Amino acid sequence: QVQLVESGGGLVQAGGSLRLSCAASGHTFGNYNVGWFRQAPGKEREFVGVISRNGASLYYADSVKGRFTISRDNAKNTVYLQMNSLKPEDTALYYCAARMGFVVGAAEYDYWGRGTQVTVSS
Repeated sequence: QVQLVESGGGLVQAGGSLRLSCAASGHTFGNYNVGWFRQAPGKEREFVGVISRNGASLYYADSVKGRFTISRDNAKNTVYLQMNSLKPEDTALYYCAARMGFVVGAAEYDYWGRGTQVTVSS
């Protein structure tokens, strides 16, 4: 019932910045908590961060804490992932996902986007 489309990925040099967008269909996007995940070739999917339905609660993985920021604009049905001070190890396919409950560490999300590629060169 909910479609998610990520955008904003690309190639950037180490130390640079990118902002990813997760656009959702419908006008009930504000009912969902949204998480960001990433997966590099040959590695398991990694949790990046999550934002609550009203944006009041945020949680980030230690690997990105202080560098990445999640925000949302429910009027635009969009969640953002601002990535600063990018490192080569941040290179991955980035996904957004939506679920009803705010549960840090949960792998079970109801809806997933298809991902957008982020490549960080040294």
